[in-house]
Amino acid sequence: MKWLAAAATGIIAVAFALVWWSGEPVSYHFYIALALGLGLTFMLTGALMSLVFLSSGTGHDEAIEDPLDERQRRRPASRWQD
Repeated sequence: MKWLAAAATGIIAVAFALVWWSGEPVSYHFYIALALGLGLTFMLTGALMSLVFLSSGTGHDEAIEDPLDERQRRRPASRWQD
């Protein structure tokens, strides 16, 4: 997450520079909203991707049964059949 925070900080700095170099007058509130929006978006994206990799690495993805999978439907007995 440290590298993601560093990347987010760099991109926020580039966004600030682009807004400043555009020459348009903007308020300080715009800069605050820009920093919070970009920073929180990057952090949320990193956290969700970490959860995806954690889920895949621990085997939780394989534990789910797919009701549309043909191989699972061909089982001889189901738990609901008598």
